[in-house]
Amino acid sequence: MAAEVEAAVEAALAGPEPDRGSLFEYVRTTPRTVAETPLPTGPEAPEPTRYSRAVKAALRYELERDPSVFVAGIDVGEGGNVFGLTRGLAAEFPGRVRDTPIAETAIIGAGVGAAMAGMRPVMEIMYADFLGVCLDQLMNQAAKLRYMTGGKVSVPLTIRTQFGAGRSSGAQHSQSIEAMLAHIPGLQVVMPSTPADAYGLLRSAIHEDSPVVVIEHRLLYEKSGPGFHPDHVVPIGKAAVLREGTDVTVVAVSRMARESLAVAEELVAEGISVEVVDLRSVAPIDWETVLGSLAKTNRLVVAHEAVSDFGIGAEIAARAVDEGFWSLDAPVLRVTAPFTPAPYAPALEREWVVGQRQIAEAVRRTVDSVP
Repeated sequence: MAAEVEAAVEAALAGPEPDRGSLFEYVRTTPRTVAETPLPTGPEAPEPTRYSRAVKAALRYELERDPSVFVAGIDVGEGGNVFGLTRGLAAEFPGRVRDTPIAETAIIGAGVGAAMAGMRPVMEIMYADFLGVCLDQLMNQAAKLRYMTGGKVSVPLTIRTQFGAGRSSGAQHSQSIEAMLAHIPGLQVVMPSTPADAYGLLRSAIHEDSPVVVIEHRLLYEKSGPGFHPDHVVPIGKAAVLREGTDVTVVAVSRMARESLAVAEELVAEGISVEVVDLRSVAPIDWETVLGSLAKTNRLVVAHEAVSDFGIGAEIAARAVDEGFWSLDAPVLRVTAPFTPAPYAPALEREWVVGQRQIAEAVRRTVDSVP
């Protein structure tokens, strides 16, 4: 064995230096080409559905379609998930919807190993906050193995989790950590705001050959939206223009996309035309759609539930100033939570959580700016 190792070391040292152009190779697999399925309209359109039911439907569809797919996590089996999203799936797919110990590192570690072995695991972490427990498995294993093996290993791993303040869940159960995850090369991160996107993005995540973190919002689980057909898919990395406008662009994600849409509809009465862009994916971000909308309206507001400092809003603002500088007629504004942990006391949480009022104030402020 020692001789074999020494021979391998000598061969590696004798090999040529890598070409500088290979720096970006093997960070992740080539994204699958997915054509988004238009939502059906008219008398043939399916009934509206709830976000929670869309998630369950996507899991059922993929479990039926592909025997390499399985679901595992704390209470996802008999308990049916803390919000009941997976209730009944364990009975429908014996052995493929499995309860795990309360051990997030083990959950993600098992998912990484299963993905490397050719399966397509969907591992659930009950609260996004708990991803901190298993960050090594995410950051140093799932996200890095393809790069470190020169493309010899793929990790088709989907991680489902949920987040959101507004229920007095406290500082350890309410965090928005998408920016931290998006900062890790090799990870993809999606945050659907509608039932159709929850369904389509989860299906796309399961099809990907690189790890994807799907972050759902707990306050959206019982919100309804337009129905969709079972073959519905949404491409990762493609934003959606929820409403076209001419005066200001609001770029938002998850719950804040829905709040922004409501604000845009209300501000029509004030003569303000707001274009609403739902990112849907925060890694990668659809810069073409974001900057294209900015070029059209010349004003930009970014809204996210996470705290202000170092969030995705800062990244979008920096890119707008860099690549979209000559389109800007006003400063880029951010609508975010204050830079504190999420409070437990309801009165303080109401002060901390941002929503329609703050978005409307930011839109009015930027529209009133003189170019």
